[in-house]
Amino acid sequence: MPVFLLTDELIFPAPHLADEDGLLAVGGDLSAERLLLAYRSGIFPWFNDDELIQWWSPDPRFVLFPDEIKISKSMKQLLKRNAFEFTTNKAFEQVIDNCKTINRGEGNGTWITDDMKAAYIQLHQPGYAHSAEAWNNGELVGGLYGIRLGRTFFGESMFSKQGNASKYAFIKYVQQLQMEGVELIDCQVYTEHLESLGARMIDRDDFLKMVKGLI
Repeated sequence: MPVFLLTDELIFPAPHLADEDGLLAVGGDLSAERLLLAYRSGIFPWFNDDELIQWWSPDPRFVLFPDEIKISKSMKQLLKRNAFEFTTNKAFEQVIDNCKTINRGEGNGTWITDDMKAAYIQLHQPGYAHSAEAWNNGELVGGLYGIRLGRTFFGESMFSKQGNASKYAFIKYVQQLQMEGVELIDCQVYTEHLESLGARMIDRDDFLKMVKGLI
């Protein structure tokens, strides 16, 4: 499959035209309008600092259904005793800064560039981008951020400075999202960490149909 080069026109190729790894297009920009169109179309940006913007729509897609979340006995104990203070949207910029730092050194350097950070802060201001935080004695020790559209949450990145902190924030946030009516959490690509929490692969076509019906 060819990889499409985006222009200034606000449009994406159909996701099924992505290559076997899920890469669909390069170029374009990180404007709020383009990012929101991407998420609504089942597409997300993921690239390194020295690369063109890359747009992905992998098949299969890694997702979590909130009612399928797996909570281990040890995590249940931490949740029961409120081991961390849990908040949402209290420290969005700090969360994205920590994700930017933590992801550096995991193989390909950080993929959260300065332009990416600025783009998601822009989406946070009108209420599209959200963060969840775990605190210990007033210190931010774990968290995650992503995009909320209708009854779908598109997870972007998470970090942990203390054992189980990101997992704690994730579980608490999934529980909150479920109470708010969210039915689908997009985890994008496979990680063993999220699989242990109940995430699984589904066909891209099924994912796209769900997104269309939930946003």
